[in-house]
Amino acid sequence: MKLTADYHTHTPYSHGKNTVLENATRAAELGLKQIAITDHGFSHTYLGLKRKEVPSLVRECREASKETGVDVLVGIESNIRGISGLCDLEKADYENFDVYLAGIHIVVHYEHFSDRKLGWRGWHLRNLHLKPSQSLIRDTTRAYINAVEKNPLDAISHLNFLAFADPVEVAKCCRDYGTYIELNAKKEHLTDEQLAEVAATGVHFIVDSDAHTADRVGDCALVEGQIARVGLSLDLIDNIDGRLPNFRFAEFKKHM
Repeated sequence: MKLTADYHTHTPYSHGKNTVLENATRAAELGLKQIAITDHGFSHTYLGLKRKEVPSLVRECREASKETGVDVLVGIESNIRGISGLCDLEKADYENFDVYLAGIHIVVHYEHFSDRKLGWRGWHLRNLHLKPSQSLIRDTTRAYINAVEKNPLDAISHLNFLAFADPVEVAKCCRDYGTYIELNAKKEHLTDEQLAEVAATGVHFIVDSDAHTADRVGDCALVEGQIARVGLSLDLIDNIDGRLPNFRFAEFKKHM
């Protein structure tokens, strides 16, 4: 399995350590065709990309493309802000972005106070090794599904990391809407059993590093081990072995 593109990397625009150019340079060294800079969305407390920084981010991505020969895409790892599926990338922002990921994070300005349970309660339960309630699973599942249905998401990032949803139901929705499930090589987020069940839905995947330093760009060792254990068909992964994904967001923007 050889990675063609890495669609989840961070820079100091959120809390990555290396610049856009440094991430792109590492991608070029690895022979990647594309890389996306996907810093945290605007509602991420303290660590989110700021709207006033977007022109600078776009400029750096375009310059890095010219300098390295890698297609450097302007992306975002948006935050799912509530059970309603509200994300923090608004339609007015779309013209500046090429790749649209979204996930559940902890330190976020949630839509409603009660929505804090999506991240905070999951974080506490994981740390205390406690099982989630059925109501939490139901609400978290609904948040993911609503986000996919209401937003042209390219991929769900690290599904169920510090969160509790029914991954099979989320995968069915992603399959039907053309949204990928990310296999995140930084965070253990789906068990082997869950991954097998998710794959059985026929949903497609992308493998991403979630790199916060340039030396981790393109690093998918953690995921490769799981793919081998589960026996996941490589035909379901659309950013390896020379293949590039058909991203939903780009197609959506053609018809805006």
